[in-house]
Amino acid sequence: MTNRKWLILSHGFNMDGRAASLTITDKIPHLINEGIEPIVLSAVTGKKDLRFYHRQILPWGPAGLRFDLRHLIAQRYGRGLFYRISTGLASLLLSPFILLERLIIGLQSQWSWTPAAIFWGYICIKRFNPELIYSTGGAYSAHWAAFWLKRISKKPWIAEIHDPMVFPGTVPKTRNLKFWAKLEGMICREADLAWWFTDQAMLSAKRRHPELANKGFVILPGAEPIQSKNSRYEKKEKLRFGHFGSLSESRSAKELVNSFLKIINDDIIKAEEIEFHFYGGKIDKNAKKIILENNLEKYFKEHGRVEENPESGKTGRRKINEIMSTMDCLILLHGNTEDCSEYIPSKIYDYLWSKRPILGLTHKNTQLNKLIIKYSGFIAESTDTYAIIKKINEIYDKWNTNSLMETKTRPIDTKQAVNKILLMINQTIQY
Repeated sequence: MTNRKWLILSHGFNMDGRAASLTITDKIPHLINEGIEPIVLSAVTGKKDLRFYHRQILPWGPAGLRFDLRHLIAQRYGRGLFYRISTGLASLLLSPFILLERLIIGLQSQWSWTPAAIFWGYICIKRFNPELIYSTGGAYSAHWAAFWLKRISKKPWIAEIHDPMVFPGTVPKTRNLKFWAKLEGMICREADLAWWFTDQAMLSAKRRHPELANKGFVILPGAEPIQSKNSRYEKKEKLRFGHFGSLSESRSAKELVNSFLKIINDDIIKAEEIEFHFYGGKIDKNAKKIILENNLEKYFKEHGRVEENPESGKTGRRKINEIMSTMDCLILLHGNTEDCSEYIPSKIYDYLWSKRPILGLTHKNTQLNKLIIKYSGFIAESTDTYAIIKKINEIYDKWNTNSLMETKTRPIDTKQAVNKILLMINQTIQY
């Protein structure tokens, strides 16, 4: 038995395949191995972990309640008729209160998980007497709750910030963005330690809040390997590019599609030997429009989200990692907005464990470019069509000559992140 306990606040804990979840859930076995007992508070959107105290709590606001109820009902009853009727009724009943909440509060729906987390966090502190409070993103409500729990309990607080809280080069204008900026200041002033996932995100936060000083640092979160006997790579008759994860207007496959359209026009024979596979979500509407207008459906194949299989016992994440390992090359779409300089898509750490080459379409991020190059990948500016064409042709030539090899450099695991956190705690925090 261990006497060391940490109170962990994570809104999206133990959600299959979600980046905000994997960052903390992958650390849990290593924390336990170090003699630390997790005491976890999370939303109801993930699976309950039975290895330790894990309380799943509903938010106290109507918008957050509606959001979480949808996930809860889908988990228990599926997305059939009962789901449609029950969620529709819940939305109808909650809609006037949601409108009022937006007018008065004006924050993202997850804000109302904060008071619930403060309430149950205080109870957990009294019951378990944890040595510290550990808040982790993505939803900012965990950090807000940790801020108040530190003030109430005087316990040390460590904060893990997933994404930049202030959009680079802008002045926050909405109530929600202004609150994010304010919360960043709370973290930099009050947290005993805080870490970011990129050099530039940490440096920007420190520039805005010099009081962060040496309390702020950078950790590459890494990922855990998914072992499987069904994921051996074999070259097939077509060059298969795979993209895994969600797409949006700001992280779009549009330039990739435009680049391939030019390859078709230049060399239709080569184009017939290439396929693009998309897992984890739909192709974004801007890219899909070009695909449909040019009849490119046979080249761009949409597979959607991969869910857990109760019969095989495989999680969606495990199935996805098996598919990754069978691809010739993995595509990492970074986006084209200013905040790209301050974030690295977390999917890259799973990509590295697949050992397959990566084609990174990146934007203004030297740290990400160096990481991809270190693992023998290929880089093109995400907005430069001709650079993308050049890299696709380069990958095709290597594939065609059987020289598109798996990477040999050891991937980044989660244990290195846990080791650095423990080292910083031992050097900094006085209990």
